[in-house]
Amino acid sequence: MKLDELKKQEIERFALEIRIGILEQMKARGFGHIGGSLSVTDALAVLYKTQMRIDPANPDWPERDKLVCSKGHAGPAIYAALALLGYFPYEMLKTLNQPGTCLPSHCDRNKTPGVDMTTGSLGQGTSLACGMALGEQMRGRDTRVFLIVGDGESNEGQVWEACMFAAAKQLGNLVLLLDVNGKQLDGCTKDILDTLDLGAKLQAFGFDTVSIDGNDVPALYDALERTRMGGEKPYAIVLNTIKGKGVPDVENAKSNHSMTVSAEQWATWQDALIAQRS
Repeated sequence: MKLDELKKQEIERFALEIRIGILEQMKARGFGHIGGSLSVTDALAVLYKTQMRIDPANPDWPERDKLVCSKGHAGPAIYAALALLGYFPYEMLKTLNQPGTCLPSHCDRNKTPGVDMTTGSLGQGTSLACGMALGEQMRGRDTRVFLIVGDGESNEGQVWEACMFAAAKQLGNLVLLLDVNGKQLDGCTKDILDTLDLGAKLQAFGFDTVSIDGNDVPALYDALERTRMGGEKPYAIVLNTIKGKGVPDVENAKSNHSMTVSAEQWATWQDALIAQRS
């Protein structure tokens, strides 16, 4: 089924609201993992609006689809999406990483309604997602497990061990979304440890693989719709994204993995996004 224009506009509006929610959290805290949160926003909007079988009123529903954000520092993007979907009050976004918060710096399934797996130690989320996907198969469920991995994170050997496992166990219910934004904590991936062609690697590791513009809603939708076919191969979608997508000052910043700016600057960026609502 093709994505119609009205649905496309709804998803793009949801992505905009997620970005506004991300900045709400950063403004309250004064700093945070902004770049990688913004780069996966469009993928999250498509996932939650068109792909994932969920019930915000019943976050632990066993038959739900699951999302594992292995790059756990993109938690603010997950939190904004969950708040907008009604998993918890939107005002909670202002408590990001504060004492006693339900929204820690990295995703924690024991603290945040709607978070399916605790992540943040890079690489480990890939193994966890594989185990979850295998478990769903063994239970005879038709649920899918979506896994978000960063390109810098793919420096970790555990990512590739998990990929071998996924192919060997024929986890056709696993969908790996690889966020290739070209940067990691301390610089560009090509300068630190060049990842080379990640799509070719995933294909060689046994994944049904496509490479797309990861900030393009119709491309994301089409790629994710393919994964409904199931089969014996796990799926991989290489998301070629812009780190900081949606906030030009962040996009153009040399170091935008985590940023510390004034509350006024956060508010200025947020106001520019809010102006796009009309």
